[in-house]
Amino acid sequence: MTLSYAEAELPKPIEVPDRIGRLNALAYNLWWSWHQPAHDLFERLSPAVWHASGRNPIRFLRRLQPELLRASAADPAFLSAYDAVIEEFDQAITGQDTWISKYAPQLTGKTLAYFSAEFGLHPTLPIYSGGLGVLSGDHMKEASDIGLPTVAVSLLYRQGYLRQRLDASGWQQDVTAPFGPGDEPTTQVMGSNGRPVEVEIDFEGGGGTIRVQVWRVLVGRVQLYLLDSDIEGNPEWTRTISSRLYGGDREHRLRQEIILGIAGVRVLRALGIAPDYWHANEGHAALAMVERCREFVAQGMSFEQAATEVRHMTVFTSHTPVPAGHDIFSREFIDRYFNNYWPSLGLNRDEFWALGQHGHEDGFNFTALSMRLSGHRNGVSQKHGEVTREMWKDIWPGVTASEAPISSITNGVHLPTWVSPRTQRLLDDHLHPNWRKRTEEALTWEPVSRIPHGEFWQSHLDSKQDLLDLLDRRMRARWLGGNFEPNQVVASAPFLDRDALTIGFARRMATYKRATLIFRDPDRLARILTDLERPVQIIFAGKAHPADDGGKRLIQEIFHHAQNPKYGGRIAFAEDYDMRLTTRLVAGVDIWLNNPIFPLEASGTSGMKAAANGVPNVSILDGWWIEGYHEEPRNGWGIHPADASGDEQDALEAELIYRTLEEQVVPLYYQRGADGVPHGWVDVCLNAIRSVSPEFAMRRMLRDYVRELYLPASAHRVTDPVEPTLIAESAE
Repeated sequence: MTLSYAEAELPKPIEVPDRIGRLNALAYNLWWSWHQPAHDLFERLSPAVWHASGRNPIRFLRRLQPELLRASAADPAFLSAYDAVIEEFDQAITGQDTWISKYAPQLTGKTLAYFSAEFGLHPTLPIYSGGLGVLSGDHMKEASDIGLPTVAVSLLYRQGYLRQRLDASGWQQDVTAPFGPGDEPTTQVMGSNGRPVEVEIDFEGGGGTIRVQVWRVLVGRVQLYLLDSDIEGNPEWTRTISSRLYGGDREHRLRQEIILGIAGVRVLRALGIAPDYWHANEGHAALAMVERCREFVAQGMSFEQAATEVRHMTVFTSHTPVPAGHDIFSREFIDRYFNNYWPSLGLNRDEFWALGQHGHEDGFNFTALSMRLSGHRNGVSQKHGEVTREMWKDIWPGVTASEAPISSITNGVHLPTWVSPRTQRLLDDHLHPNWRKRTEEALTWEPVSRIPHGEFWQSHLDSKQDLLDLLDRRMRARWLGGNFEPNQVVASAPFLDRDALTIGFARRMATYKRATLIFRDPDRLARILTDLERPVQIIFAGKAHPADDGGKRLIQEIFHHAQNPKYGGRIAFAEDYDMRLTTRLVAGVDIWLNNPIFPLEASGTSGMKAAANGVPNVSILDGWWIEGYHEEPRNGWGIHPADASGDEQDALEAELIYRTLEEQVVPLYYQRGADGVPHGWVDVCLNAIRSVSPEFAMRRMLRDYVRELYLPASAHRVTDPVEPTLIAESAE
């Protein structure tokens, strides 16, 4: 069972008049962040304070003057808006007429436990680094929207993920940006004795026993539990384990994943939550499966019997074919941290080590471990499913790649989060009033083709101006903050023009994504960008992993290109790529460029967000775009991967990108009607919305997970073990 919404106690309420007292509940539930009327309700109280507080409703309510709150509580217009939002909020949180109750009633009353190392839900909770976390966040939002009973588990990263600052040389500086519970939507979970709920885990040779506490985040109906080892009384070295996402060395990562997996299961037990089925999002969560095996062994099963039970109830999703994306740990670390753990599984050292073996790798692979202990496995696009089966087929001896038991479910995006407010208003005017609840249905999107071109074009130009205004505000803030040289200003978008064709390239700066491929022929690119009659500009954004110097060099190279006069100020790098910047970019650029090395783009979701806003993709046919690209009617441009590798592949594919821009994209964009509207271009934009939105909506993705993975995983039910010895409330 899970705690109901009503039982999820909030911190000490912010003092607001009783008539509008539910603003507290709204502020502490991230549901508000993907419902524009709720967002507008807060802003209506005081636009200036709302923006100054970073659109953080908790901080915002604390900053408001009591007189203003009292006046709002007596304002009929505000109260009408307030009552409407609260009615919708209550229906969304407690309503029984849900997609699940209608289409998968077998899951009603059954709880999914979803484990992920990161969750991208909102900028006020910076516990995500990129696509994996944002996908997890979208997954939870849609789970709430469709009424899928879910609890989620991750770590509380007090320092969040890095804030990106480029120095005067263009080198990425990884800036820590701590956040505290006072202004964040987190609530510490307390026991019946009024003290924090705790569990213990033993790091054995890695440093002894430590205690872990837990914080709750409300995501609509979903409750996300964040684990925290920064507790008074823990050894000093443990205080930073859960402090920063993906920080530290390999041993630090292993310690984090021990907490996520082992302590995560124990926290659910301590809360009296007995999930009916489990989902591990990437190999970071592999140890949750191991801990559940240990529980069954403690009940008297053999390890193989325990593993069989765990497999029946476990879904595992792998997200990358890139080797660096899979956690592999040395024998030294495995011996140190698990030498007293594997006996509780009924295994010896070699048997435990064998669980993590893959091919000829010299290490313990958490993805291999996850493949062995899950019974329902998937990649994140059709192509990635093929690649994943080839990569991991040796887990099942004698099985060919086509026979490997790994399916594929292509990723999706949560449209209420990523379709901009301007685009949503446009869709409200032309689609069915309940289109947000029917995003996976193709018929929902058919009226898009009838949106007047001039209306769409003006909305898009306004979104483009919103993006340029945001970049301008960020640049001014950096200048006012000092330590910002003139050459950094030049690289930060001061010369961008709303009327120029604008290319967006924004994603994690990993080398395989080839952010600098478009600079392959600098002179040719300069001619494209600086054409007097048909100018083009490019906005880059993205962070490199703190340990990825190769990715940081890509950023530095872009930074230097942005300062090169030959490009006429038409290249910009936007610092500190985050969810807020993403929402402006995917709606405000004109095309979305993506040119990974095939077939290393497992799926990709940023291009889905862009297309749903009417921004066509120009992309290598890899990941999701293989499935999403339509040449007739055109919804973007597909670049076929070259039959080559290395430098030759780069040269051939760069040539294809240049030619596509010169011969198709740029001419179509600047071909205007007598009314100044590029009608042929708008046709492509509307086709992008109409074709991509239903197929790559998060609701379609969840529908597929429910039918193909969750229903089978939930069908096998045993009495899930709960060990009272693991349930603890902190003592005096």
